[in-house]
Amino acid sequence: MVPLDTLAQITQRFEFIEAKLSAGAPPAEIAKLSREYGDLKPVVTEITAYRRALDDLAEAEIMLRDPEMRGLAEEELPSLRAAIAAMEIALQLALLPKDAADARPAILEIRPGTGGEEAALFAGDLLNMYRRYAENRGWTFEILEMQESDLGGIRELSAHIQGQGVFARMKYESGVHRVQRVPETESGGRVHTSAATVAVLPEAEEVDIDIPASDIRIDTMRASGAGGQHVNTTDSAVRITHIPTGIIVVSAMKSQHQNRVAAMQVLRARLFEIERERVDAERSANRKSQVGSGDRSERIRTYNFPQGRMTDHRINLTLYSLGQIMAGDLDTTIDALISDDQARKLAEME
Repeated sequence: MVPLDTLAQITQRFEFIEAKLSAGAPPAEIAKLSREYGDLKPVVTEITAYRRALDDLAEAEIMLRDPEMRGLAEEELPSLRAAIAAMEIALQLALLPKDAADARPAILEIRPGTGGEEAALFAGDLLNMYRRYAENRGWTFEILEMQESDLGGIRELSAHIQGQGVFARMKYESGVHRVQRVPETESGGRVHTSAATVAVLPEAEEVDIDIPASDIRIDTMRASGAGGQHVNTTDSAVRITHIPTGIIVVSAMKSQHQNRVAAMQVLRARLFEIERERVDAERSANRKSQVGSGDRSERIRTYNFPQGRMTDHRINLTLYSLGQIMAGDLDTTIDALISDDQARKLAEME
């Protein structure tokens, strides 16, 4: 049973925020309070329904003592108890600790791993998969930096994804993605194994990460690559080096000013993720064993083209619908990862 005093505290907090927003909160607090209000509203709706169901159950149990009403009460009680049990599960899930970054936009980074040109081509396939998934979800997908290989694959990619619940769903994609197929570069028809690395970082705001000007070096240069629309002939490309960590970010997609903005956006996201990982490591020594840990060295998924099979190794999920998955149909996989993550957290709470 969910503790009623906990539910009362949540309801009181929601009513306090509602009153403060109605009275006109200070401008500096409005955004924060509005986010918290939006997070609490569906929970409070569930709490209200749960309390009403408990009242109905109490009334039905009283009716059992009345011979004239006993039959009606016996009919109602099983469905009431089943509804309350389902509500308690829903409330437990709603009350699980939330990642504060879940509502944020995300920075997506893709790089080829082992496999040479075939790995670069697979990285390009992953880009298309995520772009189509973003379209399916109604998100916006903007490429910040892309370096193409000679055969049209991806050497390096950074993209910005905005929309509702972007990081909450995309964070499970971080890790090593392995592909098994006959490469376009292979004439002998043999199946090769290649890999690409995906990193999904929550977008950081300037208030989250303060980067002193003395900590960065900014260089301008001419863009280079395999050709096409992403190569320019002016010195507009920007490379930012974060001196304390050695992190280097390059943007060569737009004007020099836009490249600076995009590169700083990626740099803030990387530094923000480093800080998040440090805090999480302090909270949980077994973080790397959890779903969605974001460990970029962890092999999370295999895409087997000859068998039309995708396997997510973290939850032992195998789907024989690779064509749909590569076309951006990722909801089944991500929903399963979210459910597994919730189950783990519930077990920890218990």
